[in-house]
Amino acid sequence: MLVGVPKEVKDHEYRVGMIPAAARELVAGGHTVVVQRGAGEGSGISDEEYLAVGAGLAETADEVWGDAEMIVKVKEPIAAEYPRMREGQILFTYLHLAPLPELTDALLERKVTGIAYETITDESGSLPLLTPMSEVAGRMAVLVGTYYLQRPYGGRGTLPSGVPGVPPGDVVIIGGGIVGLNAAKIAHGLGASVAVLETNPHRMRFLDNIFGGSVVTLASNRHNLQAAMSRADLLIGAVLIPGYSAPKLVTREMLGEMKPRSVVVDVAVDQGGCLETTRATTHSDPVYEVDNVLHYCVANMPGAVPRTSTFALNNATLRYMLSLANNGLEKALADPGLAEGVNTFQGHITCAPVAQSQGRDHRPLESLLG
Repeated sequence: MLVGVPKEVKDHEYRVGMIPAAARELVAGGHTVVVQRGAGEGSGISDEEYLAVGAGLAETADEVWGDAEMIVKVKEPIAAEYPRMREGQILFTYLHLAPLPELTDALLERKVTGIAYETITDESGSLPLLTPMSEVAGRMAVLVGTYYLQRPYGGRGTLPSGVPGVPPGDVVIIGGGIVGLNAAKIAHGLGASVAVLETNPHRMRFLDNIFGGSVVTLASNRHNLQAAMSRADLLIGAVLIPGYSAPKLVTREMLGEMKPRSVVVDVAVDQGGCLETTRATTHSDPVYEVDNVLHYCVANMPGAVPRTSTFALNNATLRYMLSLANNGLEKALADPGLAEGVNTFQGHITCAPVAQSQGRDHRPLESLLG
């Protein structure tokens, strides 16, 4: 199989879909890997490192997309990339289609097999390709929130750790999954007062156990959320319903009860965000203000730490790249977890949550295979 790795073009996106170690494994399996020149530079990987493991280099993105049977990326294609996609091509990347009907249209029109990292499952039902970036984003959320809490950057001037004689800041996290757990680790490590809102009682017990009761867990309902928000210096949105648009748990009215110049970091922005006031921002222009509350809603947060993120992502994606290349698409999709990742196939939406979020019909993948 000819596998192409284009350079990411989203604003300040420095990750790359494939590291040299992964390219080496594919080449050793008899496959051809073509990487766009400079694709790895943002992650500290030189073109020479790809050449050393047997990968080829292409000058332009058009060359990479034009020849490849499978494209391996990090972020969903943007409008400038839509014309490069072609019928029957496998696109292996994060897609986050639920809030992106235009991208969905492009994938359907061009009959691309869109395999989304974020909906692939493993034997336990967890999301192995979403997990590493959720870990990065959760940890980053507290760091960027702390930064923007500084008064020169628009915040209320609260140090989350406090100091002797001055209480710590309040960090409130909506969602106790991978993002929420990792955000809680960092906030707790800084010495902040941390509360996590969660709907699953088993998850609340887990969080209570690992933090020894030093992080407060709250049943996530409107009453508890509103009370917690009124105390928060930093609010982190960490809600995920795989494949679906994130539920809008925080209304603008509720936002108005937060402290003046408090900060919101909505990590759920990839799936549309869990605040009514969320809109996607970029690393070039990361924050905006609504009702005297600063919002940080960058849709590719881990792209700011690409060295860590790229290698963590490839640790998870390599086995699936090899399966697709070695077995071909249909045999690889005998793995039900990988099949869960197929969001579009032969001009149809095959992911029910995406279809439901966009008000469209979907076709089960098994009805289209073979």
